[in-house]
Amino acid sequence: MISYTLRGEAGRALLERREAPQPEPGAGQILLRVRAAGLNRGELLAARGIGAKPGGAPKPAGGEAAGEVAVLGAGVAGFAPGERVMGRAAGAFAEYALIDAREAIPVPARLSWEQAAAVPLVFMVVHDMLLGQGRLSAGQWLLVTGVSSGVGVGALQAGKALGAKVVGTSGSRQKLERLAPLGLDLALATRKGDFHDAVMAATGGKGVNLVVNTVGGSLFPECLRTLAFEGRLATVGHVDGVLRSEIDLEALHAKRLTVFGVSNRLRSAEQRSATVRGFVADLLPAIADGRIEPLLDRVFGFDELPAAKDYMESDAQVGKIVVSMG
Repeated sequence: MISYTLRGEAGRALLERREAPQPEPGAGQILLRVRAAGLNRGELLAARGIGAKPGGAPKPAGGEAAGEVAVLGAGVAGFAPGERVMGRAAGAFAEYALIDAREAIPVPARLSWEQAAAVPLVFMVVHDMLLGQGRLSAGQWLLVTGVSSGVGVGALQAGKALGAKVVGTSGSRQKLERLAPLGLDLALATRKGDFHDAVMAATGGKGVNLVVNTVGGSLFPECLRTLAFEGRLATVGHVDGVLRSEIDLEALHAKRLTVFGVSNRLRSAEQRSATVRGFVADLLPAIADGRIEPLLDRVFGFDELPAAKDYMESDAQVGKIVVSMG
């Protein structure tokens, strides 16, 4: 089968097309015939050596896919060959990929393959940040830095579906204008840590209840400053390459703040599958009935995957980039 690998070289993420044997599902696995797969910036950052160990042998590329069940591994129940499913899948940029059956999610009928491929990684992370750890509820304020990214848009959409009021930052006014129809309550055009005063004015001087920081360490101090009493701060990205930051311990102490990350790198399979179950219960119904519509920026053909990667690295996107098998 045709597949792609990813490796880092001299600070760059390189994709390589290759022929590989079709994988066979082990116990508890599903072999998926991939119809579409989503791109994720975190994978590229890791290959470039930002936030993870760089170098080494090429690794199967891609982390999420939507497709048809081809073969069921031993012990897998509840799925049938030909069924449409989506989920996190290592090596998703291939004609076939393996998925842990605990992470396989039936695709809602209204979603295209491309829309379905834009769901798993973004909305698992979003569920973890907003509900699993963030405890966001109706009427609260949510701040999303880098709101035009895939995770940023997903956080905006889920936040609105939960009844929250959402502030978003971006360095591009044009990107913010594209997000206005999604219900963004306050749009701040900035790449700097200079949004505290505007956020405080919007929230009546109280601050926000939850911050989703997709940018990194350069904005961490300002994010902390904007938090309300018992506020929560989620760190999900570091596209700025800044992995260290000072922390205001007095604010942390006095305001009883919570700071947390959402990486799955050290989590067990059962812990990851628990997030899947939470997503299915809390957010999938909103996707299935159209209250949340996965926002696709561009769809590339499978042969165009290197061009899709270059487009992602150009930072032009609003929402998700997806490759389609056609």
